[in-house]
Amino acid sequence: MAVRCLKAAQKNLQYLNHLLSLAAKNNRGSLCLLSTAAYQRTTGDDQNVDEIQDEQSQSITIRALEVRASKLEEQVRDLTERYKKALADSDTVRRRTQKFVEDAKLFGIQSFCRDLVEVVDILEKTTGNVLEEELQDPNPTLRSLYEGLSLIESKLQRVFSKHGLEKMTPIGGRYDPYDHEIVCHVAADGAEPGTITVVTQHGYKLHGRTIRHALVGVAVESQE
Repeated sequence: MAVRCLKAAQKNLQYLNHLLSLAAKNNRGSLCLLSTAAYQRTTGDDQNVDEIQDEQSQSITIRALEVRASKLEEQVRDLTERYKKALADSDTVRRRTQKFVEDAKLFGIQSFCRDLVEVVDILEKTTGNVLEEELQDPNPTLRSLYEGLSLIESKLQRVFSKHGLEKMTPIGGRYDPYDHEIVCHVAADGAEPGTITVVTQHGYKLHGRTIRHALVGVAVESQE
């Protein structure tokens, strides 16, 4: 709509400029007539009254056209600004829509990922509870089961990495409320207060966005 109005205003402005050009040519002719008439008056001839009225009418018409052209120029400028603003708004909407689609592709699986990491938690706890002495048992069943579960866990972690899902490794790092949730405080015992010394549940990030906070214990100064 704004484009059609802009084109129409530009067309009207071009037409008025054409009329002004024609009027200017006629006015130059009229000025020549005025000069001739002035000369004739000096020689005693009388100027035709109708010619004077025609010249005055042409002058009024030229002024009216100039006013109209000025208004059209202002309208063209206004429509041009509105057109540029509409283009900018359209580009903003396009970029936001594109960002929304990209985020939907990246993070549409985060609910599924939350469920999968719970499976990994079970595997980690299962393999973590097996003692090294138990693996030395002559019965190979336990060792085979342990190795199979460890292989599944390792494979799942590789699949996670392939799809942008990463396990956090907060031990030794500073507490971050956006990534961690404090479940206990631990005596520093040489560790810097405020650092994470215990992880009771691993946290995960999907393409840099935290989808599960890590449950951690933070070192604090002991009260003597």
